[in-house]
Amino acid sequence: MKGLQKQSPQYLDLINEYKSKGHAIAHFNISNLDQARAIVEVAEELKQPVIIGVSEGERAYMGEEMVRKIVDQLNEEHSVPIFLNADHTYSIEKVKQVVELGYDSVIVDGAKLPYEENVALVKSCVDYVRGYEEKTGKRVLVEAELGYIGQSSSLNSALPEGVSEENLTTVDQAKDFVIRTGVDMFAPAIGNVHGMLIDAVEPALHIDRLKDISSAVDVPLVLHGASGNTDEDLKGAIDNGVAIIHINTEIRKAFRDGEMAYLAEHPNEVAPYKFGHEGQEEMKKIVKAKMLLYAQ
Repeated sequence: MKGLQKQSPQYLDLINEYKSKGHAIAHFNISNLDQARAIVEVAEELKQPVIIGVSEGERAYMGEEMVRKIVDQLNEEHSVPIFLNADHTYSIEKVKQVVELGYDSVIVDGAKLPYEENVALVKSCVDYVRGYEEKTGKRVLVEAELGYIGQSSSLNSALPEGVSEENLTTVDQAKDFVIRTGVDMFAPAIGNVHGMLIDAVEPALHIDRLKDISSAVDVPLVLHGASGNTDEDLKGAIDNGVAIIHINTEIRKAFRDGEMAYLAEHPNEVAPYKFGHEGQEEMKKIVKAKMLLYAQ
């Protein structure tokens, strides 16, 4: 294998290394092979590690085991570390599936649940994963989020229902949640929102709140829903404890726009690899810009 062995102790070490240097590792979601190749080709060009994420919906579309095989093959072909994350996973049954298939990390999403139910769900998943590690020796990272930021990777005319100042993560909640659940990484709500607003500027991130949370917990922080946020906000997040940044909607839009532009010029084209290539090229522009920003 050209790349590093993708065991999670190295994964967590790498996350902490990036954090200590004031950098962040890029996390991009995929829905097909075109998108996976676009992301990894940029990562290889820049010689940076990358995390490929697949939500429950994306895994159902592509096949949970097939995604693992795709990332394994990409690791064979490239020298940079490529990690696979089971993004937004809502039940312990689904957590068990991806862990046993060899995913490197999993996000347990109980953000819509009442606080104590969220804690209980995440704690049960962490306990299962730690037991799996004892039996197999394979370290799997567990992440969870607290505070509601929406769930859909879409273009929105308004903020998703339930996203509000009242649902931002507080420092006391963050500290209590991390201690009681035992998660390896933590994703707070600090004004970030899943999806992108169509005709408005994305809400500014609450960097002061993030700074306080970072001081209160001793695990790497993750920023979800970063599509559309300004470079200034993203750098502010990295400077205050964020070690991984998730982008999905922004690259999906670029991929779609590239395909649509090609098909507008070639309305009789039916070969997916031809318009898929144009989608890749537009998507690569966003991936490269984000990865360069995170490493500044």
